[in-house]
Amino acid sequence: MKKILVATGLFGVLAFAGSVNAQSASATASANAKIVAPIAIAETSNLQFGSIAASAAAGTAVMTPAGVLSVTGGATIVHDGTVTTAAAFNVTGAPNATYAITLPAAAVTITSGANTMTVDTFTSNPTPTGTLSAGGSQALTVGATLHVAASQAQGSYTGNFTVTVAYN
Repeated sequence: MKKILVATGLFGVLAFAGSVNAQSASATASANAKIVAPIAIAETSNLQFGSIAASAAAGTAVMTPAGVLSVTGGATIVHDGTVTTAAAFNVTGAPNATYAITLPAAAVTITSGANTMTVDTFTSNPTPTGTLSAGGSQALTVGATLHVAASQAQGSYTGNFTVTVAYN
């Protein structure tokens, strides 16, 4: 009889264990997103080195992002009323957002017919990042260095370069 009682007792414990409910808890969270205006950049002024006279020696013309032009070597600024300016852009997007600025890493070639010069060492203000205003915009200016060869051929030289902005 003991054996039966023990077996019955064990069966009772197992039955009791099977009927116990585990404690549980749950919580709910929400998924949220805010869609903002895409970042954009628009050119408002081209990079203008103005009129430069070349000599028998090579030289450079350096335009700062602040619009200050200086020359070295055989390059001379000619004050003939030609406009000199840093390139200017308007960056727009989400208010108070920060963004990265990417300037050309390699030299850009500008041409006048078959004649060429290079522009490099691009710099910007702000750099290397900017912050949009509470209204969602910021002015961005870009300067660079123009390389004038010895006895550079006369002409009006043009070429393009790209500035890229991206949200951080």
